[in-house]
Formats: sequence, structure tokens, C-alpha cells
Amino acid sequence: MASVTFDKATRVYPGSTKPAVDGLDIEIEDGEFLVLVGPSGCGKSTSLRMLAGLEDVNGGAIRIGDRDVTHLPPKDRDIAMVFQNYALYPHMSVADNMGFALKIAGVNKAEIRQKVEEAAKILDLTEYLDRKPKALSGGQRQRVAMGRAIVREPQVFLMDEPLSNLDAKLRVSTRTQIASLQRRLGITTVYVTHDQVEAMTMGDRVAVLKDGLLQQVDSPRNMYDKPANLFVAGFIGSPAMNLVEVPITDGGVKFGNSVVPVNRDALKAAADKGDTTVTVGVRPEHFDVVEHGGGEASKTLSKDSGDAPAGLAVSVNVVEELGADGYVYGSARVGGEDKDLVVRVNGRQVPEKGAQLHVVPRPGETHVFATSTGERLSD
Repeated sequence: MASVTFDKATRVYPGSTKPAVDGLDIEIEDGEFLVLVGPSGCGKSTSLRMLAGLEDVNGGAIRIGDRDVTHLPPKDRDIAMVFQNYALYPHMSVADNMGFALKIAGVNKAEIRQKVEEAAKILDLTEYLDRKPKALSGGQRQRVAMGRAIVREPQVFLMDEPLSNLDAKLRVSTRTQIASLQRRLGITTVYVTHDQVEAMTMGDRVAVLKDGLLQQVDSPRNMYDKPANLFVAGFIGSPAMNLVEVPITDGGVKFGNSVVPVNRDALKAAADKGDTTVTVGVRPEHFDVVEHGGGEASKTLSKDSGDAPAGLAVSVNVVEELGADGYVYGSARVGGEDKDLVVRVNGRQVPEKGAQLHVVPRPGETHVFATSTGERLSD
């Protein structure tokens, strides 16, 4: 096994002046499961292909363990890649597909069979070893592709959106299998996906990219609790964090008819930049619905508009009932503009469409970002 290091790795495609990946700096520990995530075109697959040797590195270096592999051909890097489209040979049996790389490497038949049977047992494929890929389901084919990678016993697994072709239910069960399999084998794994739920549930750490630039690399929990900037805040979380630009006022920020207390250092940092507003982020589960003049959260807030209900008035447009929870998709008037908001509510107390709620963020659960630069200001 081995660590993986991207040392300011850069890729500029021919004919382009803008790097597809710009100065990527990540150290991946031995045995770690790192997920690269971001929107289409952010450079995540290019980063993976640079590590695999399928894309040239125009600047910086890539190391696997202590070896500089920046300019080594793929076959000399001791990696195994699992693709989105399985890439199985249709005329070969499952066993032959899984053992093909070993056969090419000149490993004897008995050893190939032993390794294939061991991998099949791990992946629950033993009864399918004599079948052809066309006789398998999508999930089974993906497991065969995984098996082909496992039998090679590489130093690093590379996975490029391996679950994209599976239906939703199968994706959930297969991602659990992949995560538990990686922990059992202890092989360093770099996994690319555009699905942030996949990233949060599978990775030891998650790296978020945007326009070829690394935005943040952290554990899923830290990334959820302390996103580094507005982009990460809006990208990580389902439903996404609500981001609202609000004016700074004495003691906090003006949120509808209430003043919400926020970190004083954050407000000072914003003022030092010359900003008169900040962008406040609130997760859907961190809003409290307050009654007229009441509610627990409203007791910690100052009211500044007479008898008007505390907080922000949200008109309910759509309600998603999920059983235990409900999500209210509504709109609120903020700073003279209509702003879409998502609020999680009790599944047994779901408002009617067209109703109006008054919501306030829970103190201590707000995220404050500089409106001008997008960087995080709160601790």
C-alpha cells in the first residue's frame, strides 16, 4: 500500500490557456479513502487521469509512496482503475475478465484461479464466475470490474464515477459495499463523483474542486459544519444550505424582523473589508418556526418592529413529506428581493401549500461569509 501526493499538479489541455487542474495540492494517506467531488468540468476526472498516467502533467508532480510517477506510463504505476462503463470483455467469462490482467502479466493459471476465487468470494460473485457479462445485472457487472481491480493487488485504487450507471436503490447498496470493501482491504483509494451525497457517505476525507481549483479538503463532518467558502457551503448538503445576503447591524445581522446574533469577529472581519452586508448560511434543519411573538428561538433574538412576528416571513410554495421529516420550499422577501428558502419541519406538523411561516435561524448554527470574496468569516 502507499500514500498519494499531488504536489501542485497542473494540467493544461492543448489549445487552451486556462488550466483544467490548477496547482492541485493534496496528500492522501496510506489506506485512506479520498473522494474528489465537484460539478461537471471542475477537473476531478482530469485529476484522477493524471494520477493514472492517462493525462500529461504540465506542472508540479505526482507521487505514489516515495516514487515520483509524474511521467511514468500507466502500467508502471501499480494502480488499478474502475470506470463508469465497467469496460468488461463481452466474449469472456466473469472469471476470465477478472483474471485477464494477471494472465497478461504471466502469472500461472493456478495462482490466477486462486486470486479470482478469493475476490469473487469477497464480492459475492462465486456463482457467476462462468457467466458472460451480458447475463449479469448492472450491479453485478460493476462488482466484476471491482474484482478485476482487486486481484491485481495494486497500491492504489482509482474509481471514476463507478456508480453512475446504476439505478438509485442499487447505487445506495453498492456504495456501502465499496466503502466496507475498501476498509477491509486497506488499499488507498481515490474516488471521483459529482454526487455530494456519495462523497459525504463514503469518504474518509472529501476534496471539493471548482474550475480546476481545490476549494477545501476535509472530513465529511467538518466540511458540513465549517465549509471554507460560499461555493462549498452551497454544494455540500442535501437540500443545500440557504445563503442569504443580509445587512450588518448592532449586535448581529438583520434577518427579517429580527436581529440574529452572530460571531463578532466575523462582523469585524467583514467591516475591515469595507462590507456593509454579509452572506449568512443556514442549513434547512437549523431554522426554527416561530409563532406570532413566541417560540424558543425568538427569546434569544431582539425584535425591532413592534408586534410583527419575529424572523422572516416565508411563503410556502411546495412541501415534500418524507415521513419523519418534511421540507418546505418557500420564498421570502429579503433586501427587496424574493429569495428561495428551504426549511425542514416536523413530519407531523407540515404546513399547507400557500401558508406563511415565520422562521429564525438558531443562534450558534449560522455560517457567516464575506459577501465580497465568499470566504468563511465565522469559526
